[in-house]
Amino acid sequence: MKKILFIAIALVLSACGTNKKVTEVANIDHAAKYAATITAKELGTHLFIYASDEFEGRDTGEPGQKRAIAYLKDFYVSQGIASPIGIDDYFQKVPAEFLNKRKRQVSLKDSENVVAFIKGTEKPDEIVVISAHLDHEGVKNGEIYNGADDDGSGTVAMLEIAQAFQIAGKEGKGPKRSILFLHVTGEEKGLLGSQFYTENPIFPISNTVCDLNIDMIGRIDDRHKSDPNYVYLIGSDKLSTELHKLSEEINKKYTKINLDYKYNDENDPNRFYFRSDHYNFAKLNVPIIFYFNGTHVDYHKPTDTPDKINYELLENRTKLVFHTAWEVANRENKIVADKAEKK
Repeated sequence: MKKILFIAIALVLSACGTNKKVTEVANIDHAAKYAATITAKELGTHLFIYASDEFEGRDTGEPGQKRAIAYLKDFYVSQGIASPIGIDDYFQKVPAEFLNKRKRQVSLKDSENVVAFIKGTEKPDEIVVISAHLDHEGVKNGEIYNGADDDGSGTVAMLEIAQAFQIAGKEGKGPKRSILFLHVTGEEKGLLGSQFYTENPIFPISNTVCDLNIDMIGRIDDRHKSDPNYVYLIGSDKLSTELHKLSEEINKKYTKINLDYKYNDENDPNRFYFRSDHYNFAKLNVPIIFYFNGTHVDYHKPTDTPDKINYELLENRTKLVFHTAWEVANRENKIVADKAEKK
């Protein structure tokens, strides 16, 4: 009798232990787990290369830009992240003919957008775009404009976000919707790479859920020197009430950054809403968020170098974009562009 009782108790305890483990697994916050792979150290490692003199300021179509896109491709290949174009082809060609539609003092050469892709597990035809521009000002009067913040910071943030999603996918937690990592060229020349993509999309614009655009997130502007835990959000409420609300809830839960909407004002004289690559998506009624730290003393100067980046801030801001993308990609229903103009 005692032996039977002992066995029964052991079975109950074993079952309780198993149930506890099941509960613990069920309670894992996967978004937080994979966001933790985004680190200041890795962001810095990338940026000290990407914004180095080797890439000669990444001027559109020039040799330094070609070295920059090779760096981006090599990263995606090393991570096993596929191209949406074809095996080993991560470059969407942007021809000089397109880039020179506007008259220029110096003609631009053929250039490229860099694209990488993680296919959704349940809703693969719905595409979440994460974008940043890969180019900068090049070399002027013998000085290299490295563009560490503009937009090296957004570029390396995308690499870390892509790596986090890829790690999740390898562990069976891939996004339900597909994610396109879109590094666009020619932003400094007039948002040309993103214009080319939206006019020649790899995936139908009608299937594009949103564009999360990252342009300068590594520095602190004068307005926030006393409270640097901030980022400007622009456009989050322009087309989708749902995206704006989701963005705020995600930040409150995970990153707790001061979301500053100063430049979201339609009457803002800087007109930043119209000045980065998200705008070419917004014109087509695709909901967007533009992440931005504001301008600073080194903006568009050769002194915008990687040693001046605040990497802890860059890490947390990058995590905000990751968490927002994770939620958009994994929620049950596609976000609605309830404010979109009917055409």
